Amino acid sequence: MALVFTRHARKRLLERGLRIAEVRAAIGAPAVLEEYPQDEPYPTRLVLGWAGNRPLHLVLAGPTVAGDTILVTLYEPDLERWEQGFLKRRPKP
Repeated sequence: MALVFTRHARKRLLERGLRIAEVRAAIGAPAVLEEYPQDEPYPTRLVLGWAGNRPLHLVLAGPTVAGDTILVTLYEPDLERWEQGFLKRRPKP
């Protein structure tokens, strides 16, 4: 099984100064926050992982027919939109 990066994910990786090893570590033991089974061509899910002390939200798709996981995008969650621990969205005002 391989981790495949979309062009968008590669761009975000560079913008946020992250290394591939940090992303792999964050994906290693993620907490699934939301699932989007209707997404095409593969279902996606929003997960929380950690790159050291840095929280990351990653949108993953797959597994594909070949068993690969696709990293669609990633970002650092902020406490204005997420509750402490970054596991639950804050209610909209």
